[in-house]
Amino acid sequence: MTLISISPPAVANELSQRLQTLLLRETGQGLSSAAMNELLALTGHLVSGVGTPEVAQREVTVLLADLRGFTALTATQPAGVIIALLNRCLSVLSEVILRHGGTIDKFMGDSVMALFGAPEGRPDDVDRALVCAVEMQQAMERLNHEDQHLGLPELYMGIGINTGQVIAGRFGSAAYSQYTVIGDEVNLASRIESFSLRGQVLISEHTFERCQHLVEASGPMEVHVKGKSEPVRVREVVAIPSRGLRVPRTEGRRSHRVEVNLACVLHELQDKVVVPRALSATILDIGYHGLQLELDQPLTPFAELKLEFGLRLLDFLVSDVYAKVVKCRPHQGRWRAGLEFTAIGVDSSAQLQTFVQLLVARGG
Repeated sequence: MTLISISPPAVANELSQRLQTLLLRETGQGLSSAAMNELLALTGHLVSGVGTPEVAQREVTVLLADLRGFTALTATQPAGVIIALLNRCLSVLSEVILRHGGTIDKFMGDSVMALFGAPEGRPDDVDRALVCAVEMQQAMERLNHEDQHLGLPELYMGIGINTGQVIAGRFGSAAYSQYTVIGDEVNLASRIESFSLRGQVLISEHTFERCQHLVEASGPMEVHVKGKSEPVRVREVVAIPSRGLRVPRTEGRRSHRVEVNLACVLHELQDKVVVPRALSATILDIGYHGLQLELDQPLTPFAELKLEFGLRLLDFLVSDVYAKVVKCRPHQGRWRAGLEFTAIGVDSSAQLQTFVQLLVARGG
């Protein structure tokens, strides 16, 4: 099996000693040999014979987290606010990942990819990934609570997790290289994340098989993913009872729902680009976090939509709401679809909550 040589052993050993000295001086505590190997692997200073991670196939649990509606938020908030929100959020999430022994593979704009099982593998990689995911969602809830008092917009995150065989190693060129993982299982983790709603943790069936002793999860749901001829089974993580952890999403979705009759215009999104063709629909009931509508044609489950509708009582036009189709079923010659919001503007959210509360007070 071929090993990639990055630098001479003497250089790696010297760097390792200097890093340990620096950490001891600043924190009073050094790194274990496994943690030091991981750090050196990420900085590209390991060599054959000094703990170099092989370019080889290994089982890894991939966690991919993405902020929902962040792109839309950039159009309504100043650049300084956006950068501060993103950096603060990624900083908190990074702390959670590292605390559970995950390796941050990369940041991709408003998303982060973490590995459990590379460069160093442990018997409890899957368990640590699941606990990490739930605590990441809890950290987002705390951040939103703080931001609410500061008058800042809320941020929500979807998480997808998959476990499987990947090719791990250092890839790139002489000018730039990076330790990472590649393969179909990495792509599947990304696809699963794309189906997750805000505040949700979705896992593959393979991951569930490895952690069903640990988690409380929903029944299997079948989704069609790009590159797969057969549907893929995913499950939603609800809680980790033995750790006293619960995904906040299950509580956050609760709000008043009121019956309405509101005209709505829909635009589908393809690769995050709004398709010009508009669809007309009627909103039948609505709440803080989603709605049910009726229209003449079916909507694809998990399709992303941009919505526009008016709140008559408040003379307010909601035009900055994004949603995903949760379900769609035929009803008396038409179609009824349940949608959950993935992003909504600060003003629109406030007006929608006022609208719902007014209707509740009036008895519908």
